[in-house]
Amino acid sequence: MSYPGIEIRDAVVAVTGGGRGIGRATAAAFSALGAKVVVGDLDADTAADTAKTLGITGKKLDVTSKGSFTAFAGEVAEEHGRIDVLVNNAGVMPLGRFLDEPDSLSKTTLDVNVWGLIHGMRAVAPGMVSRRRGHIVNIASMAGKIPIPGMAVYNASKFAAVGLTAAVRRELDGTGVSVSAVLPSAVRTELSSGVPLGKGMATVDPEVIAAAVVRSVRTRKGEIPVPGYLGAWDLLAAVVPEPVMRLGRRLIRDDRALTQMDHEVRAAYERRVAGQSGD
Repeated sequence: MSYPGIEIRDAVVAVTGGGRGIGRATAAAFSALGAKVVVGDLDADTAADTAKTLGITGKKLDVTSKGSFTAFAGEVAEEHGRIDVLVNNAGVMPLGRFLDEPDSLSKTTLDVNVWGLIHGMRAVAPGMVSRRRGHIVNIASMAGKIPIPGMAVYNASKFAAVGLTAAVRRELDGTGVSVSAVLPSAVRTELSSGVPLGKGMATVDPEVIAAAVVRSVRTRKGEIPVPGYLGAWDLLAAVVPEPVMRLGRRLIRDDRALTQMDHEVRAAYERRVAGQSGD
């Protein structure tokens, strides 16, 4: 499928969850290439810090609120005339046993990781469709392909993100608007704090994900796993017998979010996410 080109140096790019991690790295990558970047974040202070550091614009944004997202999109369009690229990056990742997770925390996970994407696309895509040009990137996760102990509701939210992206991409076929899902493996950000990385688990820095997001503006691929070799997962899962797969998972300790997590290191992040859920 061919899409109208988007020149990054002239593009207006909106990034959610732009105060930290992947969002901040993505804002920096686009800004370095000359794009006009606006970051939104629930934490207005981190949005302001990112904006000041990068010389861009930062705004408070609650992606779980349709009204907040509509207002954010409207302000960006009013200031810059349009939005060429939307990066739906905001996300939360609670860890722990499914049966122990409070309903309120599960709800927050789905509200941010799924409804955040829905609100974002419904707020921004109509303007793109009317101009017959635009690109939306939903930051999903390889957890949207690979079930992981200790991440059940997070897994559910990212499986939803992958399916939602694929379906909306098909619906917008022929409009000039592309929708891509970027699927990171484990990323060295606050979301993974307290969980030992590496040791058989593919791990990358946020700048690597940011580079994949930027490349997606050129390639417009539907799914972009990072690292790229993880794109073979679907085939691997289809042909490898479950007992063999289970052994491999045991060898790399895929249950480390349950068995090896440093709760003291992770405490600050858990408090912040719990605060969003009202706990």
